[in-house]
Amino acid sequence: MFANIEIARIVLDSFTYIQKEFEITLYAYVIMHNHFHCILEGKDLSSAIKKFKSYTARRIVDYLKTHNRSLLLKRLRIENSKNGDKRYRIWQEGFHPKQINDSEMMNQKINYIHYNPVKAGFVDAAVDWKYSSARNYSGIDGVIGVSLFCG
Repeated sequence: MFANIEIARIVLDSFTYIQKEFEITLYAYVIMHNHFHCILEGKDLSSAIKKFKSYTARRIVDYLKTHNRSLLLKRLRIENSKNGDKRYRIWQEGFHPKQINDSEMMNQKINYIHYNPVKAGFVDAAVDWKYSSARNYSGIDGVIGVSLFCG
């Protein structure tokens, strides 16, 4: 789903939104075809993630409906057996953050995130993947801003 440029843009715009509105620090991210990884920090991270998931889900479903992507919508649909309402699940339920304890662990997680598209065989170098903060860390303009971790 995230291979679609417009859907990836929804996720990127939402990252930018929560950085500003919730004072969230985004250290690293990568958007792959069917998932993404990110490292975030903030006081009210739970509320920011909830808002992020709600907003992006609504926008993605609207995009899929507008562009008649019925097969993908069908795969995302969950039916409420009580009243027959149709809903769509974009994200996994819940929010299970992992605490990063020190600079060594932070650097390892950032490298893991940036290496994802290389490991998947999509690019030869992490900086070649457009939807990744690897570009920011290499001094290349990324598609969105991040706070570079220097530790």
